[in-house]
Amino acid sequence: MDFGTFLLLQSPKARPSEEVFARGVRLAQTADELGFESIWCAEHHFSTYGYLSRPLMLATHIASQTKRIRVGSAVVVLPLHHPLIVAEEIATADLLSGGRLDVGLGRGYQTYEFERLGFTLGESRARFEEGVDILLKAFEGKPFSYDGKYYKFGETTVFPTPVQKPHPPIWVVGQSEESIVATARRGFNLISGGFGVPMERLRAFRQGLDAMDIDPAVKAKMRVSTQRPVYVTRDESELAAIVEEARWNMRVTLSLRQGLERVEKGHAIAVPFENEPDADDLLDRYFVMGTPERCIAKLHELREAMKIDHFNASFWFGDLPEDKVLRSMKLFAEEVMPAFK
Repeated sequence: MDFGTFLLLQSPKARPSEEVFARGVRLAQTADELGFESIWCAEHHFSTYGYLSRPLMLATHIASQTKRIRVGSAVVVLPLHHPLIVAEEIATADLLSGGRLDVGLGRGYQTYEFERLGFTLGESRARFEEGVDILLKAFEGKPFSYDGKYYKFGETTVFPTPVQKPHPPIWVVGQSEESIVATARRGFNLISGGFGVPMERLRAFRQGLDAMDIDPAVKAKMRVSTQRPVYVTRDESELAAIVEEARWNMRVTLSLRQGLERVEKGHAIAVPFENEPDADDLLDRYFVMGTPERCIAKLHELREAMKIDHFNASFWFGDLPEDKVLRSMKLFAEEVMPAFK
């Protein structure tokens, strides 16, 4: 199992953009030095939940500021963009990163974002599937046309083409059976889980995947990943405060996903929800936090439940101070990662 880390570029206190982006680059450089395999950049719009609207732009910049780490999008919300533009951006990022790009794609889930860009969330699946068809055609570097429900254009050739052939590795975020089957049948890698997803749902996800009617050869090649908030410490008395920083992300994520969003003058409001887990429950079923030994045990549990071969660690959540994030990353790299090599 290899390890990546995740940049949401959030700030509950609405810190200045220059500060937030500079911090993200510093964390990426630290991840590179510590031996993480990859770093992933999220896409969000119009609130302090995420300052990053063009993840491939940041991924390209990070590649120029690092030596070996792979850079990726987690994810490009494909239905919000014309797929020909996305194809050009992916190829450009792959070219400028020297073939160090991974591409995460998703349908999106925030009504708030879709409405402000003139789209409806109900069209997202169909737009996503047409968009993926166009991306794959564009990556071939040959003239093609397309006549779909949402996208129609005459003969077109996309320049540049990716360095990695036939294209960079593609990962898709999927929770539903329909999304998982579509991802597997295209031969893409799969990401599932995140803030607000309990362990039992991740276990059910894997059981469902194993039971699906998918070519075993395709299924065997498909990589599977999940993401969790992570904090490694030798002093577990810290965890009460740390959990509350991560709770902000979870509340905002779930409220945006369920259409209960509150964004006031750009500030994403963390809306509590019914039957919200207490701190002990979050540590047991949702988060990877505690001593190195406890984090190793939690990752073993995740790997057994989901059969993952990649884990994406979200070290920076809420307004967690940078010194604590860096200390946690260092402990994770030195004492947790070696247990899985």
